Amino acid sequence: MLDRGGGFTQRERHGQNLEKARKQRICVRRAHCARERQGDAGRAAGSGVTVGGSKDRADLRRVREALPPSVADLLTRYERHLRLERGLSEHTVLAYVGDMTSLLGFLTGAGDDEPTRLGVALKDGFPALDSAGQEPPEVGNRRPGECGAQDGPEVLAGLDITALRAWLADQRARGAGRTTLARRSAAARTFTAWAKRVGVLESDPGARLVAPRAHRVLPTVLAPAEAAEVMRASASGAAEADPQGLRDHAILELLYATGVRVSELCGLDVADVDFAARVVRVLGKGGKERVVPFGIPAETALKVWLGAGRPALFSAVGKADPVALFLGIRGRRIDPRAVRRIVHDAVGSVPGAADMGPHGLRHTAATHLLEGGADLRSVQELLGHATLATTQLYTHVTVEWLKAIHDRAHPRAR
Repeated sequence: MLDRGGGFTQRERHGQNLEKARKQRICVRRAHCARERQGDAGRAAGSGVTVGGSKDRADLRRVREALPPSVADLLTRYERHLRLERGLSEHTVLAYVGDMTSLLGFLTGAGDDEPTRLGVALKDGFPALDSAGQEPPEVGNRRPGECGAQDGPEVLAGLDITALRAWLADQRARGAGRTTLARRSAAARTFTAWAKRVGVLESDPGARLVAPRAHRVLPTVLAPAEAAEVMRASASGAAEADPQGLRDHAILELLYATGVRVSELCGLDVADVDFAARVVRVLGKGGKERVVPFGIPAETALKVWLGAGRPALFSAVGKADPVALFLGIRGRRIDPRAVRRIVHDAVGSVPGAADMGPHGLRHTAATHLLEGGADLRSVQELLGHATLATTQLYTHVTVEWLKAIHDRAHPRAR
């Protein structure tokens, strides 16, 4: 119907906008389905993406395969120590083992094309000379993989503070940033401490290694109004009772309400949710368990997902994971990459909101808790941080927020 000016009435224009928004949500969900199918196909083909890229992974595999057998065995023992004795997360184990593969490859020359020196104490990155100014007689130029009787754990005789610094300098020359160097320094200290404890090293050179200070970049967060708009947008998609829309809304509400990591969210089972106490049991880094509360909006979204969305998806695929809280379109436990796409698309639908993934919602939840008056120690417990220093990063965000309020409100702020 046309109004007096020959145009559409306000009610009709509103209806057209709603229809347009509905079609856009359908297109987004179809894109989700296509990308999740691609992700499943990639995992089936063994082409999963990890930090560092396929080229870096291939390089590290090549270096590890070229290590002397006894050194490779030592690295395997160290990997088992990290995984079983220390209970570190899989990502941390892979990062630390990759760093030590790089270090041992640098020390032995494994994977290089040039001749290398094995089992030699280094000085300024070069083999130390004896009192006559000659190299030790048992040392000679060898191609990678050519090992003598003294090779193996004895190679670590060359692992001193100078060798560690030379390795970090080489990493820096290859383009590693300060944050990466800080992590690799921590990995080296962990390895040398373990090697000293098990008797492979006589002393711990890593104890003297000073790591470069990592750049602490302030996290990007949503404003409270932007976060509310993201939740409203996802709720409008869930209003159509589509199983995927219900799931996406429950994921966004739970991420923002609890501040859990994406890996923790994907690892949740149905039995981990306690609606009576309105808490969720989370298995965090290092196998540490904690209980995190959530609010009424997250409770409502979870109940709708469990009552309508999950059973519909379960029956549609025929065979699905019976215990996982959140399912992918093929019925398996949802993948972190799918969750990242859900968050990116939801935040991207809000004009002016900074692009972010699940960790951005974690930063946002922590910042809003502190701005709302929560104490730092409580936020540390909720987020599962091992040290308070990690949580203190969010205080810088709230200080900037307080400064902005002061500049706006105080008559003599300018």
